[in-house]
Amino acid sequence: MGNIFKNLFNKKKTEIFFERDMTPDKSKKLYKDVDENIKVFKEYLSDCDDLITREFLVGNPQTPKHRMVIFGIDGLIDKQLVQEEIMKSLMLYARQLPLEHSVGDRFFQLIKEGLLTVVEVKESDNFGEMLLAVLSGDTALFIDKMDRGLILNTRGWERRGVQEPSSEAMVRGPRDGFTETYRVNVALVRRRIKDPNLKVQTIRLGRHTRTDVGVLYIKGIANPSIVEEVLKRLNTIDIDGVLESGYIEQLIVDNWLSLFPQFRRTERPDVVAACLLEGNVVIMCDNTPFALIVPITFYSLFQSAEDYYELWYIASLLRLLRFVAAVLAISAPAFYVAMISYHPGMLPTALALSIAATREGVPFSSTVEALIMMLALEVLREAGVRLPGPIGQTIGIVGGLVVGEAAVRAGIVSPIMVIIIAINAISSFAVPNYSLAISFRLLAFVFLFLASIAGLYGILLGYLGLIAHLVTLKSFGVNYLSPIVWFDIKKMKDMVIRAPLHFMKERPEYTHPVDRQRQPDRGIRREGSGEENAEK
Repeated sequence: MGNIFKNLFNKKKTEIFFERDMTPDKSKKLYKDVDENIKVFKEYLSDCDDLITREFLVGNPQTPKHRMVIFGIDGLIDKQLVQEEIMKSLMLYARQLPLEHSVGDRFFQLIKEGLLTVVEVKESDNFGEMLLAVLSGDTALFIDKMDRGLILNTRGWERRGVQEPSSEAMVRGPRDGFTETYRVNVALVRRRIKDPNLKVQTIRLGRHTRTDVGVLYIKGIANPSIVEEVLKRLNTIDIDGVLESGYIEQLIVDNWLSLFPQFRRTERPDVVAACLLEGNVVIMCDNTPFALIVPITFYSLFQSAEDYYELWYIASLLRLLRFVAAVLAISAPAFYVAMISYHPGMLPTALALSIAATREGVPFSSTVEALIMMLALEVLREAGVRLPGPIGQTIGIVGGLVVGEAAVRAGIVSPIMVIIIAINAISSFAVPNYSLAISFRLLAFVFLFLASIAGLYGILLGYLGLIAHLVTLKSFGVNYLSPIVWFDIKKMKDMVIRAPLHFMKERPEYTHPVDRQRQPDRGIRREGSGEENAEK
């Protein structure tokens, strides 16, 4: 048996041979002979049935004939655009060229600057750049007797339309959300920030996927050291493919052992625009509607875009409810177990007798009882997510009612435990950030374990350890608990309580913005106010 496994792992892999990177580099220059260029290009894209190749002649009986060839990928290019703006321009309009314009470099420049009507035309002299452009949805044009080619922007693949984000639904606010197309997402942000200081630096990550990843920031507001750190970490990524922004998040995170998210993910362009105006840096990735925002703090994960569209006292009340919900999501089952198992004397007598009556006949301890219900809830949640939308909602609601009622009737759990677990579940849904809500769900099991060992003292130790971890946690060099670690009241205007907008004259301190001022310091009186009218 040992020899069988040894031979299996030592078997020579002669059937299929994978190279680390099949993309040519820029040192491979184009030839003047178009046949050589066609041969090399087809070698790189051999066994690719979706490669479109079209050879044709340009010229008229009085001028020299020029052989040309275009390459594109079926499904990535806009065929109508290629036909109308490239083929028709070259095959029809070039016939009218006089003899002196139909030879040499003059002919090449005339094609590039005068005949092609596509919006974006780029010149290239190497196979690496041409091949990468074709695989990205552009069209490559080779001309005989020219050691240069043209890259024509003809991208036209199928894409999902701009829709309302399903993961960040709001009552008041814009309804557009990011899509899976990188350039569309950048354009949605440009619509909101019409400032030339909004910079977009694009790099490609993944040896095989060559995924477009953009870094967005506002020059003059974002701290240059944070921008430099983001670009530095991105350039250290060396992986075969980046399929979603989650790859980037895991590869450049500060502390990969922490349960807490150190990036803020969003599908909303208005959230990205607001964070850019506060001095944050945004990372956008092609093929995903989720943008990453850095740096962040623990309190920024409780903020919603709707907080700034409503009046300040409404937003403040909602935030307070979210923080209360966070505490319940972490420790509601743990508090119940601690009070029942270790501190029943702290309960009112009537309540203690009522709970004891409901638990009569339950064969499990309160800890096992809570654990059973919490695991059942997590299974229902996962089933609801994986199933189609209407069916998933039905499974989540009906499954919870049926399982809870059946468990109570069977005497496996008590009715009060069903109420506690329901409060725990609803509280986790009240947290606006999905990743943070998952962290709280995991911590609920940790706190349940601590409460089962030491009661309220275990819960207290759990909170002390949690605070100690959050104090040491950083997001791109920014303390996770900023600004409460400095305990400066002036810097807490947008934390638990959201101050009125006319009092929020400065940008958040944790981003260390170059320009701190958001509003001029003119007080709260406005021109044309009632006081001025009364004086008149």
